[in-house]
Amino acid sequence: MKIFIVEDDSNVVKILEKIIIDRNLGDVVGKAYDGISALEDILKLKPDIVLVDLLMPGKDGITLIKEAKSFYSDVQYIMISQVSSKDMIAKAYESGIEYYISKPINAIEVETVIRKVIEKLQMNKKLDLIQNLFVSDSNVSNENYDSSIKAIERVMERIGIIGEAGSRDIITLAKYLIDTDQNMSDLTIKELCNKFTNNPKTMEQRIRRTATVGLINLANLGIEDYMNEIFTEYSNGLYSFEQIKTEMDYIRGKTNKRGKVNIKKFIDGMVYYGKRES
Repeated sequence: MKIFIVEDDSNVVKILEKIIIDRNLGDVVGKAYDGISALEDILKLKPDIVLVDLLMPGKDGITLIKEAKSFYSDVQYIMISQVSSKDMIAKAYESGIEYYISKPINAIEVETVIRKVIEKLQMNKKLDLIQNLFVSDSNVSNENYDSSIKAIERVMERIGIIGEAGSRDIITLAKYLIDTDQNMSDLTIKELCNKFTNNPKTMEQRIRRTATVGLINLANLGIEDYMNEIFTEYSNGLYSFEQIKTEMDYIRGKTNKRGKVNIKKFIDGMVYYGKRES
């Protein structure tokens, strides 16, 4: 695995590099000491994993990840920081990180987290193979296969989640349900994830985080324009409008309660749009 480190403390960089080398976790293909220079290097080197500090001069880690993902979405990000604010950590996850490592650096934690991310990357490769098998074995044409995936991707683009870590997982589950003519009333989310990974809980968490980003985006859109067609279409098609409204009230500061995602409804919604718009 190609690993890139973004950290303004050279001592932390040396510690991380030593852990990666000593524990055979991958190859350190580059290092950057600020967020501005890191973006160019990430786009050029295309690492598999980026370890990135939250607070850096010039450009913080959250901003860096969002910008990098808009150009190249396949990188897996691990945030490193001594910040313990729950709100800040939540923003980090919303930006697309996979895991969060607290400072001071603990070698065992670093190894455990990197190995989990490596497992996810390997799983994604397996999912690609499975998707190819779907194409080979399906009675529908490749054109229909592509159109249903493109339809789901269009929905993801509209609600702003196409570059999120769980977007590939959502496409895989929705396409499986389309191909097998099933819906979420036939399976639990765990049973469905189990068909594609040995770690269904992690897959479900990625999907939930990604779907939650969509809910937040729609809530913000509704605040700006209550009659926006994207808001009116997907606030009920993928989510419960009541939960979208709760999130809108949270954003306005009217409540401490946040909107929740019903994953089964969300996946069924993606299946519906995949069939309808293909």
